Amino acid sequence: MNESWARSQQASLRALIGEEAVLTRAEDTVAFEIDHRRLYRGRALAVALPRELGQVAALIAWCNQRHIAVVPQGGNTGYCGGATPDESGRQLVLSMRRLNRVREIDAANFSMTVEAGCVLVQVQQAADGAERYFPLSLGAEGSCQIGGNLATNAGGVNVLRYGMTRDLVLGIEAVLADGSVLHNLKSLRKDNTGYDLKSLLIGSEGTLGVITAATLKLWPKIRSRATALVGLRSPANALALLALLRSAGADRLSSFELLPRIAIELTLRHISGVSDPLQQPYPWYVLCELSSGATEGLDELLEKILGQAMASSLIQDAALATSERVRLAFWRLRETVPEAQRHEGVSLKHDISVPVASLPEFIDEASRWVRENVPEGVLVGYGHAGDGNLHFNISCADRKYNEAFLARESGIHRAIHDLVARYRGSFSAEHGIGRLKREELQRYASPVALASMQAIKHALDPNGIMNPGKVL
Repeated sequence: MNESWARSQQASLRALIGEEAVLTRAEDTVAFEIDHRRLYRGRALAVALPRELGQVAALIAWCNQRHIAVVPQGGNTGYCGGATPDESGRQLVLSMRRLNRVREIDAANFSMTVEAGCVLVQVQQAADGAERYFPLSLGAEGSCQIGGNLATNAGGVNVLRYGMTRDLVLGIEAVLADGSVLHNLKSLRKDNTGYDLKSLLIGSEGTLGVITAATLKLWPKIRSRATALVGLRSPANALALLALLRSAGADRLSSFELLPRIAIELTLRHISGVSDPLQQPYPWYVLCELSSGATEGLDELLEKILGQAMASSLIQDAALATSERVRLAFWRLRETVPEAQRHEGVSLKHDISVPVASLPEFIDEASRWVRENVPEGVLVGYGHAGDGNLHFNISCADRKYNEAFLARESGIHRAIHDLVARYRGSFSAEHGIGRLKREELQRYASPVALASMQAIKHALDPNGIMNPGKVL
């Protein structure tokens, strides 16, 4: 990189949005230049911190005129390197953290409008303060930003009932690659006026434009919950329990998480303050939750359903949360599995989904493949079984094999993803593509789909400045 060129561009940026809104010193930019999983470390021309929509539009127009790449960044909690600059020193990181206002809450319309830099928990709390509920919930909700959730079409633990992030959005505001602003912050449930541009931008990972605000759907505030941790023999039993819960609990079933015994053991080993709620170990566990916006006896309903499951030998044991403290302890077991895996050592991660009905068969076949082909690995497959999404991770059983284990990474990924494709599943269920899975998209997407994506990209971003090297 030409240092005089960089200094000139940095000076121009400061003149555009202000001295304090442009970071260039290495000690200030380093946190923006490395991804959450520390797979990628880049070098930015600068980090821009705009405060309002006009500054975002001016910045992107400035970049487009100079053919300088823009890397939008939210809370930087992504798993696929989608918000990290490359190593050239010629890309601008556009941090959205200062666009963090809740612009409006319309309780009567069950909607709210928030800026992209709002932390997810801030959005949840604002809705709660208006006696409403915003259902997106995931492990990083204390640091991820709603703009990043939108850009990656995030999933989380409530997809079974409420859908992915795309399903939670009514309208959007975004800046396109030429600096023009798409003003589409409608709060309508019905609007058939042309192409659904908001759905195109949601999940595009900043490659088509920068989302600056969104109008979100709200639901009645949750007033009743019932939560249980269940021990059972197999994923097939878990699937039968899911059917029973959906039949007897109707749309009250909001979460259904599947955990193998090894996941419980890892959290007990590495996470302080967790405990096993059941008296003895079981091969598999389900964490399930019913919720309602009405005051009703969900504890009694869940207990009745689980009693039926016990009587028919679908489950072996169950513990119901008797307080909010116990409920949070159950969820801590689930939410800290990724942290426990990190403490255990290196692992190969797969964010996959298959049709829900195929889960038991897939788990059986994929587990058998791991046992036969990765003897140095320990399978930790857990996650959102209610919507068919598993984090099918393989940990190295012994640190002395780490190097050889990691050397097999590409081959193991390929085998697992090929198996997923055979089940008509997805190799990226909720984490996106980013930089990590570009080649996988090339392998598994149809030529027609790829050509369509390329055509859309070229039409909206002819100079290729929007997050280049990600997705496509």
